[in-house]
Amino acid sequence: MFLDQVSLYLKSGDGGAGCKSFRREKHVPKGGPDGGDGGDGGSVYLVADAGLSSLVDYRFKHHFKAQRGTHGKGSNRDGARGEDLRLPVPVGTLVHDLTSDEVLGDLVHDGQELLVVEGGHGGRGNPHFTTSVRRAPAFAELGEPGKERSLRLELKLLADVALVGMPSVGKSSLIARISAARPKIADYPFTTLIPNLGVVKVGERSFVCADVPGLIEGAHQGKGLGHAFLRHIERSALIMHIVDLSGGFEDRDVISDYTIIEHELTQHAAELHTRPRIIVGNKLDAPGADERSTLIREHVQALDLPYFAISALTGEGIDTLLRYTAESVHKLRLEAAAEAAATQQQQEFEARYVHREKLAAARSAEPFTLRNLGGGTFQVSGDSVERLVIQTEWENEEALLYLQRRLAKLGLEKALSAAGAADGDTIRILDREFEFETGVSADER
Repeated sequence: MFLDQVSLYLKSGDGGAGCKSFRREKHVPKGGPDGGDGGDGGSVYLVADAGLSSLVDYRFKHHFKAQRGTHGKGSNRDGARGEDLRLPVPVGTLVHDLTSDEVLGDLVHDGQELLVVEGGHGGRGNPHFTTSVRRAPAFAELGEPGKERSLRLELKLLADVALVGMPSVGKSSLIARISAARPKIADYPFTTLIPNLGVVKVGERSFVCADVPGLIEGAHQGKGLGHAFLRHIERSALIMHIVDLSGGFEDRDVISDYTIIEHELTQHAAELHTRPRIIVGNKLDAPGADERSTLIREHVQALDLPYFAISALTGEGIDTLLRYTAESVHKLRLEAAAEAAATQQQQEFEARYVHREKLAAARSAEPFTLRNLGGGTFQVSGDSVERLVIQTEWENEEALLYLQRRLAKLGLEKALSAAGAADGDTIRILDREFEFETGVSADER
C-alpha cells in the first residue's frame, strides 16, 4: 500500500532525577555528598531509509515516545541515559511542524538523520551544589520533562524523470516497457492509482523514472486523482510529458491535452515551468498517428522543446528516446552536483556567521522577560528561569532557598523592583507562584 502523508505525535524521554545522598562508610565520620546525576531522556530522530518506499508503517500507529533516563544513585552512580528513538522514513520525506507548518528538514540521503524532539536533561546530584559555605547540600535537581511535538510527514518521491500526461496516454505501458516496474495496465482512465518507480538502464548509465497517476484539467485544485500526487513531480530533474497520438477521445486533441497538462504543472508549482522536459508522442502505431505527431511536433519545437514519437506497444522509437533521456539526466546530475557543492560552501560560511551572531545575541539578551498582569501580579518567562523552576524539589526548603538565590543572581529581583513590584506581590513562573520579597543576597551561593 502506498501512503505519502501522515501525522505523528512524538515525545522525548524525561530526564532522570539527581540523587541526594551522603557517603556512609565505617571510619569516615564526615562523608560528603555523593549523589549521582540523573540520565538524560532519549531523543527522537527520523532516519531516511532507502529500503522504504512509503509511509505506510505509520498508517495506524501515530504516537511514539522515547525512553526516559534513570535516576541517579548514591556512591556517585549516574543514571543511565534513555535510549534514543529512531523512526525510519523513506528517502524523500519532508518534515513539517504540524502546529506552525515550519519545515524542519528534508531527508534526501539514505541514512540521513533529523533530530525532531530532544530528550529532557537529567537532574544534577547534590555534590554539584557544594560550596565553601554549603558543605552538605541536602537537595538535588529533578529531571527535565521530555518535550512533545506533532509532525506532518510528506513524501516526495526522488526520481530523475517524471512521466506526466492525461489519463490513458500510455505512461504505465512505457515504464513497464523500459524498466522492471510492473504497474497495472488497462484501457480505462485512472488505471494507475499510485506512483510507480522504475530503474531504466541505458548502456552504462541509468536513471529512475516515476509514473505519476494521470492528470486532468483542474488537478491543481483537487480534481481527479492526480492532484494528490503532483508533489512527486517537484523533485524530478526532468519531466517527460506524454501525449496520446491515437485520437481516441473525440472531445480532445494532442494540442489541447499538452496545453492543459502544462498549465496544471505551472499552477501547482511555478518553478515547474522552467523544469527541463521532453515531449513524447505515444501510440505511434495507431491509425492517423503520423498526422497528429506532426501537429504536436511543430507546436513544441516552436517552443524549443525536444520531441520524440514512440510506440510503447511495439517499441518503435524508444531506444532513441532513452539514449537522449539518459544523456540529459547525466548532464543535469553534473550541474546539480556543482550547484550543491557551491551551496554547501555558502551554507557553511553562513552557518559560521550565524553562529557568531547567535553567540553575540545570547550574550546581550536578557535571560528572562517580565510582564505586569496588573493587580500586583507579574509573569516571568525565559528558558533559564523556567528550567530552574522545573528542576526544583518543591518539598525541600533548602532547594527552594537555592532557587531563590539563583533567580536573584540572574537579576530577577532587581528587574522586578524596577518594574514596580513590591514586597508581597505575586510572581508567576510557569504554573508556580511566588511571593516577592526583597533583600535576598545574590552573592551567597
